[in-house]
Amino acid sequence: MQNLLPEPPATLLPAYDEAEAALAAAREAGTDEAYAEVAGRFPTFSAAWGELAARAFAQGQVVPAYAFARTGYHRGLDQLRRNGWRGHGPVPWSHEPNRGFLRCLHVLSKAADEIGEADEAARCAQFLRDCDPAAGDALASN
Repeated sequence: MQNLLPEPPATLLPAYDEAEAALAAAREAGTDEAYAEVAGRFPTFSAAWGELAARAFAQGQVVPAYAFARTGYHRGLDQLRRNGWRGHGPVPWSHEPNRGFLRCLHVLSKAADEIGEADEAARCAQFLRDCDPAAGDALASN
């Protein structure tokens, strides 16, 4: 059966210049504390949570990675909804401000898998692919 409804438009989160600048400075500093400071100053900024999650996961700190990723995921969902997303439709990886949310979703899937939450891991992995297959491809190489 063919779907006669059009695909919803892509959701593009707005740029968050001040938070992006702070995140760039944290990358230069390269410390967990610098990233945590950005998340504390800009708690709605998913990219900061995504960076904290990815760093924690890479250091083998799976539970903190899960918590950071879950926080960024929920903050990102709030932003997506405020910007017209209705629970489905593309969230393109090519749009830089979307990447924080997508990175959180990716790390959430990996961390959920590590703690034995197979259903959650599969749901998040599928959600990431539904948002944009390019995001899954880009993040899988990380």
